Parts: sequence; C-alpha cells; structure tokens
Amino acid sequence: MEQFQKIKLDTDVLIIGGGTAGCYAAYTISKESNYRVIVAEKANIKRSGCLAAGVNAINAYITEGKKPQDYVDYAMKDAKGIAREDLLLSMSEGLNEVTSVLEENGLVILKDENGKYVTRGDRNIKINGENIKPILAKMAEEQPNVTVFNHVNMTDFLVENNVIQGAVGFHVDERIAYEIHAKAVLVATGGAAGLYRPNNPGFSRHKMWYPPFNTGAGYAMGIEAGAEMTTLEMRFIALRCKDTIAPTGTIAQGVHAKQMNGFGEIYETKYGVSTCERVYGTTKENQEGRGPCYLKTDEISEELEQDLYKAYLNMAPSQTLKWLEGGQGPSKQNVEIEGTEPYIVGGHTASGYWVDNDRATTVRGLYAAGDVAGGAPQKYVTGALVEGKIAAESIVKFLDGGGTARAVENGSAQGKTDEKIADIINGYEQFFENEASFLTIEQTEETMQKIMDTYAGGIGTNYQYNEAGLALAKEKISSLQTVLEGLHASDMDDLLQIYEIKERLTVCLSLIEHLKARKETRWHSFGENMNHQEVSSAFEKYVNSYKKDGELHIVLRDLVVGPAKPLHFIFDANNQLVTGGEIS
Repeated sequence: MEQFQKIKLDTDVLIIGGGTAGCYAAYTISKESNYRVIVAEKANIKRSGCLAAGVNAINAYITEGKKPQDYVDYAMKDAKGIAREDLLLSMSEGLNEVTSVLEENGLVILKDENGKYVTRGDRNIKINGENIKPILAKMAEEQPNVTVFNHVNMTDFLVENNVIQGAVGFHVDERIAYEIHAKAVLVATGGAAGLYRPNNPGFSRHKMWYPPFNTGAGYAMGIEAGAEMTTLEMRFIALRCKDTIAPTGTIAQGVHAKQMNGFGEIYETKYGVSTCERVYGTTKENQEGRGPCYLKTDEISEELEQDLYKAYLNMAPSQTLKWLEGGQGPSKQNVEIEGTEPYIVGGHTASGYWVDNDRATTVRGLYAAGDVAGGAPQKYVTGALVEGKIAAESIVKFLDGGGTARAVENGSAQGKTDEKIADIINGYEQFFENEASFLTIEQTEETMQKIMDTYAGGIGTNYQYNEAGLALAKEKISSLQTVLEGLHASDMDDLLQIYEIKERLTVCLSLIEHLKARKETRWHSFGENMNHQEVSSAFEKYVNSYKKDGELHIVLRDLVVGPAKPLHFIFDANNQLVTGGEIS
C-alpha cells in the first residue's frame, strides 16, 4: 500500500480556514507585521466558505443615526440575554471600518442619489456581492508573507501542556500528510452543518442553508484538545424559502413581507419577531394545522419583484430560477417558507469556543474567530471580518511579547509530540487498510443524521427533545463512533468524507451534553426542551464544556455583564488558565 508522504512546515502563524475571518486575519497580520503566515484551506480560498456563492447585503452595519451599543442591545435581546456584551461591543465598533476596507478593495456597495449607502432595515446595507469572496481571497493571497495551501484538511491540533504547537492534516487529493508547527494558531473554520437530517434528503441532501462542507472541524479539533466551548445548545435554525432553502430576510426586510399562514392570517406578531420566534411560529402554525406558511408578497410591485430577482441572483440563484420556471414571480404568488434542520454556528448564535476579548481560547496561543468563536451572535460577514482583525492584532501582540515557546524544551515532551504526529498519520493510513465494512460512508452519515433528528430535536420532532431521548442519542452516537473507525477508504475523497463524519460525531456528543445541561427552554425551536418548557432564571448562565481524560465536563459560568468590562484570560507559569470567568 502506498504510504503517506510527510511534509513538515514551520511558520509563525497558522490560520486554519481560508474563509471570511481567516482571509481578513491573514491580511491584517501581514499589514501590521513581518510574521510568516500559512493559511490551510480545505477547498480553494477563492470560492470557499459561507461567501462562496456571494451575498446581496451587509447584514451587520452601524447605519446613520445608530451607534455600536445599539447593535449590542439588538443582539443581546435576540439571544435572550445569553451572549457576551464585551465581545459584541468590540465587534460592533469595527463593523464600518472593515466594510470600508472591502469597498476600497473592489466590493460594490449600492448608493442612493445623494451618494449614501442604500440601507435595508436598521442594520443592513445593500451590495452587489457575488464577488465578495474572490476579493477577500485576493487581499490575503497578495500579501508577501502569506502562503496559502489549498486543498489541505487539518484534523488535529498539536498541544503540549495546554500550549498550542501547530496542527496536522492531509491533502484532500494526494496522499500527503502535513505537519505544521507554529508559534500561534488561529482557528477560523466554519460551523457545523450536516449533524441532522436535512429538509431535502437523498440526492438533494446538500441543498441546505449552511455550506455542507462546513462540518464542525474546528470545533472538533478544539474539543479533542481540551479547549473550553460555550453555548453549543443555542442551535441555529434558519427560516428559508421552501425547497430552494434560499434566504427569507431579503424578502422580509427588502419588501417588508409579513409571515402568513394557510388561512390568510398574519401570525408573526402572535409569537414574536426574534430570530428563533420566527421559526417557532412557523413550526407551531404547521403543527396545529394552519399551514402551509408564507411570506406575503402577492401585493408587491413589479419593480420590487425585479429587485428580488436580482438580489437572489447574487446569492441564491435557484430561487430566481424557481420563480421564472414556474411562471409566477413573488408579485403574483406568496413565497412558501419552512425551518431548516439545526446547525451549530457562532456567526448567528453564541455557540463556539469560549474566548476572551482578544479572541484567545483557553489553550494558550490558540485563537478563534468567525463562526467557531462563541459568545457574539449576529456577526454575519462583517462581524467575522472584525473578529479576524481582532484575533490577528492579538496574535501580533502575543508574538511581539515573546509568545509561548513553540516546543517544550525537554526532550521527553518533544518525543510525545512526535509520537502524537505519528499516531495521527497512522490513523489516516488505517482507513485504507481496513476491509470494506457492512456500512458505507454515506450510510454512516445518514445513520448519524437520523439519530440526531429522532432523539436530539430535529425537523422530524419539530425541534423537540427530552432527557430520555438525549440519553439514547448519546448511546447511539457513541456506538457509531466505533463503527466509523472500521470504515474503508479507497481514495483520498473517501478519507476526507470519513473525517468529516468523525468531526460531526464529536460535535454531536458535545451538543447532546449541552442540550441536556440547559434545563429550560429559552430559545423556542433552537432548543425545545420538553422536560423543562419554561425559561428559568437559574440558567441565566453560560453552559460551557471541556474534555479531559476522554470525559466531557459541563461547567456553568456567570454572565459577563457590561461591555465596559471585557474578559481577558490569564495563564499561570504552567500555562493553565487562572482567569476565564466565574464558575458557578
């Protein structure tokens, strides 16, 4: 059998994930220092991540007459109080600056006759954003001290005594293993899609809200390395156009369309208009026999209809094609809507790594930004850019101050690192040596999604779960991990798919523990706990977790109250965290 070629690389900063936050972080580090940066990207940086297909609006912007604190207040209210005000404020203060930098680099922002940005609601501005990702990729790639490795999938952090040493991964097309040593690491991968059975099963299962190739890799690497995670139980469920799973915000905000049930009744005010309540209301109306549900658009003008056609061509052309092929656009036919399966994504909710205001994680020298960083919901594109910038500036400051020794000095510790690297690469090779198993890779993925859908609050149960079901989910997902280890890879694409499922299973187990730990229903649909159906003041806390000696531990942390009191981690001489929030 062909063995893996091993390539060892050395850099100052390793950025895992060349998406929104990763690109901007690489750009910032290069602009502000001479440190060498490697960006490891699973796909191709030019069209990877959430921005691959483009967007038609900047959804996080401080519009005229508003201030950053207004955005903080909005996000805190939408999260029902379980978010980090310090993170939200530092993010909000940078939204307009990063937008301006994007415009300087070629992003087209629509302007009115007075030369002012065209707004869409209180916090949004309209753009022609089909090329937003190539713009960001170019900003990163053109920096002299940035090297991009496309098609490299990182799987494991290298951590010694709670200090980051780098990471290990493999090329997705060739049998090459990469061992990358770094003085600091930024994880900027996407959130986790594909944990649950999707709206469109079978051949169309990847037509979903969030990129199907964002598998929670960054979360899983952190969980296995002992990093503390927060608020995974605040799942995200998007309200989307039925079948195409195209965004609904463009219609709701762009033409002020109301949510209407099958009886012609406007129901959104009955349940509330926060993000989770819009999903919950639609779910309840269908449950109680008043569906199907729509966005009422049949009274808009033909001019607004044309605007919607153009807007969706910028980000979700399948919706425009559906209208045109059906011969009835939104001005003649209301748009049917539905909720998606749950996702774990820190760009919309507060789930992800527990970070301080510098976006440092609880592993020394490891930083997180964008969808994997917890605590700051409603980031969207510009919030992820700001977090990439904050993390980059923090890394430069960290390295300027001497940082942390990359390798532990004594030989036995280095020997442990070398041994771990060998074990990881042997793990890659083992999948090629396995005999073909009774379950295929695809069947393993579908089994995982069915378990989560049935027992952990998926579409099939109207997002409801209980403690008995969660116990079964944990048992079955744990068993599936054992099954996964016996899967056979015939090529590198198989190996990639196996690791994507492996990452998802790790995230599933942490998610299950978080769902069980929050004994209340604070966010309808996002977390519909049937054992605890009311909001509890006892859970005005962050539900956090960390893995130690193979066991997942839950801790409750007090809220970080007030943006003027940002949280900063302090490590002792042994690199252990001594300040990171009060534990209840």
